[in-house]
Amino acid sequence: MRKQQIAIVALALWLFFVTLYMLLSNRFDLELFFILCFVGVLVITQFIEPNYVKPGYLRYIRYLILVGIVIFGVIVAQKVMEILGLEFVYV
Repeated sequence: MRKQQIAIVALALWLFFVTLYMLLSNRFDLELFFILCFVGVLVITQFIEPNYVKPGYLRYIRYLILVGIVIFGVIVAQKVMEILGLEFVYV
């Protein structure tokens, strides 16, 4: 099995266990689900990345990670504003 196939299986298992845990605990929070999935993607990306060469598919994974970081930043900003008691006005 190649590293890409192992990464897909590992990510699918991670997402399954995160979903199962959230459903069994009766607490399905979309923000928490996104953060846990994003952590899984980051860890798996670190494991499949070769040491000396950069395959083409890693460039697209980097774009995906960049989008994830932006979404993570928005979630953190919303939580900080919620803690401070401020409102975010959607225009």
